[in-house]
Amino acid sequence: MMSTLNPSITPLNKIQITPKSLTNLKRTLIRCSATSSSKRYNITLLPGDGIGPEVVSVAKNVLTLAGSQQGIEFEFREMPVGGAALDLVGVPLPDETLSVAKQSDAILLGAIGGYKWDNNEKHLKPETGLLQLRAGLGVFANLRPATVLPQLVDSSTLKKEVAEGVDLMVVRELTGGIYFGQPRGFGKNEKGEEIGFNTEVYATYEIDRIARVAFETARKRRGKLCSVDKANVLEFDTIVTNNIFGDILSDEASMLTGSIGMLPSACLGESGPGLFEPIHGSAPDIAGQDKANPLATVLSVAMLLRYGLQEENAARTIENAVLETLNKGFRTGDIFSTGKKLLGCKEIGEEVMKSVGSQEKVSAVVC
Repeated sequence: MMSTLNPSITPLNKIQITPKSLTNLKRTLIRCSATSSSKRYNITLLPGDGIGPEVVSVAKNVLTLAGSQQGIEFEFREMPVGGAALDLVGVPLPDETLSVAKQSDAILLGAIGGYKWDNNEKHLKPETGLLQLRAGLGVFANLRPATVLPQLVDSSTLKKEVAEGVDLMVVRELTGGIYFGQPRGFGKNEKGEEIGFNTEVYATYEIDRIARVAFETARKRRGKLCSVDKANVLEFDTIVTNNIFGDILSDEASMLTGSIGMLPSACLGESGPGLFEPIHGSAPDIAGQDKANPLATVLSVAMLLRYGLQEENAARTIENAVLETLNKGFRTGDIFSTGKKLLGCKEIGEEVMKSVGSQEKVSAVVC
């Protein structure tokens, strides 16, 4: 018995491939991929104070778009913290905020603090909310990358030949050491002189767990790890160090890049969600003026994808989009130089989105 083809179906050898039809096919395949193999994550957003809401808004949009290209969907819950929480409910970290954060897959924080709350008692300062948040989440490893991008090498505080190519990661122990060690306080010595003292102390398990994070981080980079005392660190790739050295080194490393508006960070624990945030402050002087640089927060969501969710492809998409945006000459005020195009927070976010969109992934799957 002979069979006949459906006359409405065009034989393969008769199909004409044009740029337009290829583009339509690409979009169809992307939609099929996202629908067929969708992964879902719950993300807690903590915009916080000052420029925090502005930069988190941009980063959220970039994360959503980059995720959609990899078949990833996000559900967001926005919660108050810091000064915003103080104004709303009278404490810097509401119980509900911590509860929601603990139940999420990752947390994105904007910024905390501002002049308005500077004279508050310690337990009512916005920064206390951040310390409580870190403790509540059990995050002990602070990852602070410092990369001198070729597009911004002339903005570095070092000579170009020294700063060029610098790309390192500081892994700082966050919850132990001299900042938390006991005993501490004031007293008198055997001569009756007044003294102040702090204790630098670490338990074996604290050293073991931060070392493990450092080794795993170095493995994801170039396989080099340095335990820092006072040595020159620029030749190394990943640095593991205690709380106070990490605090100093990561702040110094941030100056190599030319602007703290470009630097992300991650805080990780043994289990539970990680906390991801830009290292810059709340910058109340420019809050609400569309002058903030959101790229550190955008790069923080790349870290969120890589270290928090193990979504490497989406993380690379965002990092590549930031580089492409800079390659096109777009800059915010903190990294602006002659010959470049000055953009506000929202506009440069839109340019990053365009660059993310240009990296559409083709994944042929059956719908």
